[in-house]
Amino acid sequence: MGGENGAFIAFFIALLINFFSYWFSASIVLKMYGAKELPQEKFPDIYRIIQGLCLKNVMPMPRIFLIDMPAPNAFATGRNEHHAVVGISPSIMQLLNEEELTGVLAHELSHIKNKDMLISTMAATLAGAISMLSHTVYLGGGRNEEGGSNNAVSFILLVVLTPIIAMLIQLAISRTREFEADASGAKLVGHGNGLASALQKLESFAKGRPLEASTAQQASSHLFIVNPFKPSFLMNLFSTHPSMEERIKRLRIIA
Repeated sequence: MGGENGAFIAFFIALLINFFSYWFSASIVLKMYGAKELPQEKFPDIYRIIQGLCLKNVMPMPRIFLIDMPAPNAFATGRNEHHAVVGISPSIMQLLNEEELTGVLAHELSHIKNKDMLISTMAATLAGAISMLSHTVYLGGGRNEEGGSNNAVSFILLVVLTPIIAMLIQLAISRTREFEADASGAKLVGHGNGLASALQKLESFAKGRPLEASTAQQASSHLFIVNPFKPSFLMNLFSTHPSMEERIKRLRIIA
């Protein structure tokens, strides 16, 4: 709709949405999950672990929030090291021992240190640009080409497949960042055993008691260390997380 100009307008709208999501990511996610800042006097061990990891990782201390979620899980977000937050659910502190919890928190801090929020935003913007470009090529040149049905089919495939390929690239980048956060977190702690054990427990819980999610919550599932939501066919097909078996296998190699 709108031809070539409409494609450009849609792209710039997507660009603005991605910029807004990047700049206000922390506050959006915290409100979505009813998060409250974790009081240091009630949870001194959590602050002690994170402070120690931040010193080793040469990074400022993020704000720590308790998220309103029955499943054990954790996430990190924020546009940079100085505006970062780490969210944890109450049950993760009950399920995991200190070594496992340290591995999880090191993973989340690695997402912040590795600038994964910026990378994922850039990937989403580039995916939008590729999709826009494919539509522009079709709208600007496809209708003027001579060559019969073969050209028509080629341009239809271009319009349909290029956005899918762009999305698959975006998802591949997301999975790569999870592997990198696992590796960085394991190296920060000194071994991968704690994180590997934690991932096994969290995955087992998520499979046994998956949560129902709203559309907005499903859109934020990539933030969590383990997807806590009931997987749909599309979520399985376009997963933002690599397979748990492969993650644990790589951590065991690091260990």
